[in-house]
Amino acid sequence: MYNRRHFLAGATLAGLAAPAIVRAQGILRDFPFKLGVAAGDPASDGFVIWTRLAPEPMERHGGMPLANVPVDWEVASDSGFRDVVAKGTELARPELAHSVHVEVAGLQPDRPYYYRFTAGGERSLRGRARTLPAPGAKTDALKFGVAGCQHFEAGFFGAYRHLAREDLAFVYHYGDFIYEYSEEYLFNTGLPTRPVRKHAFRALVDLDDFRTAYSQQLGDIDLQAARSVHAFLSSFDDHEIRNDWVSDIDNWKLGLDVNDPEAASPEVFMLKKQAAMQAWYEHMPVRKALLPRGGMVAMNREFRWGDLMAMQLLDTRQYRGDQPCDDGFKPACPGVYDKNAQVLGKAQEEWLGRNLAKGGATWNAFAQQVTMMSLDRRRKDDEPKKIVNLDSWAGYEAPRERILARMAGLKNNVVLTGDEHQNFCGDLVLKDRVVGAEFVATSISSGGDGSDQRNGTDTFLKLNPELKFANDQRGYVVCDVNREAWQTHFMVVDKVTTPVNTLSKRATGVVERDVAGIKMA
Repeated sequence: MYNRRHFLAGATLAGLAAPAIVRAQGILRDFPFKLGVAAGDPASDGFVIWTRLAPEPMERHGGMPLANVPVDWEVASDSGFRDVVAKGTELARPELAHSVHVEVAGLQPDRPYYYRFTAGGERSLRGRARTLPAPGAKTDALKFGVAGCQHFEAGFFGAYRHLAREDLAFVYHYGDFIYEYSEEYLFNTGLPTRPVRKHAFRALVDLDDFRTAYSQQLGDIDLQAARSVHAFLSSFDDHEIRNDWVSDIDNWKLGLDVNDPEAASPEVFMLKKQAAMQAWYEHMPVRKALLPRGGMVAMNREFRWGDLMAMQLLDTRQYRGDQPCDDGFKPACPGVYDKNAQVLGKAQEEWLGRNLAKGGATWNAFAQQVTMMSLDRRRKDDEPKKIVNLDSWAGYEAPRERILARMAGLKNNVVLTGDEHQNFCGDLVLKDRVVGAEFVATSISSGGDGSDQRNGTDTFLKLNPELKFANDQRGYVVCDVNREAWQTHFMVVDKVTTPVNTLSKRATGVVERDVAGIKMA
């Protein structure tokens, strides 16, 4: 870790000055790297490295001048930066909140590298990231993490400090990086409690609001720790904009008629989405191809770990039709079976089909946001009808069956999901045939401390024989993959209402190669 005391006092950025560029020396009022560093979207020859200059993160423009500022970057093969293998200068622009996205290339495959930034005589935290193996390379093992749903007010992010200590190739973040509202009371225990810490806003409306949310979130040192040592595969779900939004529809609260005057029109909502997606891009270690255009982000992409795993990172929000039955947890209505319904959208489904047709990997991973199993959500024996989560794939039976049918033509399919604020796993079943496995990762903090099991879990498991495990603690999962088996370890913390917590392994789900069904170890 470095700070201003470690930087040579005489270092300058001379030669880069121009009318549109300010000399950073003497302009920055404080340490500019207070939001940390991150890496992401690895390839076999490199990755993206990210930072944002924000000497006063909670002020407008992060306390930065409204001018371009040069930022030097270095990548080294060693943690002491004795062997610098790539370096350059990138402009941090005020239009993008002085964020920097450097697409590093020309590196060696399947090995760790270290990176850092310098601006205004100040040096950033040191980061670490690993490149992917060469395309098609024989690869025997992989270990990576899955995490998301980090409500700032519901709990501290101590789980991220544990995640930072794991030896991982990367982390898939399934979304809900921020939450778009502030609450005076939480009801995680059924009775009102105060948030453990408060958002700096009541609600998010425009670009400044969304930037404030990310600035406050990224000030958390445990989150910074995880992002500094693992490359992240970043996606988004709903709370980056509005609870349960889809496409251009502002589902601002469950059960709201979109014609209600309190809901934004599609035209107004897309303006808000543009602001939200710009702020998401400004704070994520993603490639410039994901810069929003007209409020849309080309988020779906593929990552391959040699010949061991092909991961399809899917977008289940931007191209989805409105939830049927006015959304929520309730008995299915006829709209659930609409043959024209979409979750991924036609173009993304075709893209997915082309990728799956390439083959070449032992394991097919589907990294996405909402539960694919069609689960009966009843937790009381006396409830008469099956209840489904209409914001999940269970609300869209036609596209769900299309995806499962694609899996039926393949082997070793594993779906990775978040959103639920609980751990569970189960078999994906199409017409009594097991075609894949789904592992649902719990939240980092959303939902509060939780407990080992929610009330009614026995009934929940009994009504859903495809389910193998259910748990209501916070944490993350670690996927340990080799040629013969896929193991998913459910790592949980004892509490999130205190900054420091204790980590344990709650359970492990195992999928054996070419064998249908999850087994619990």
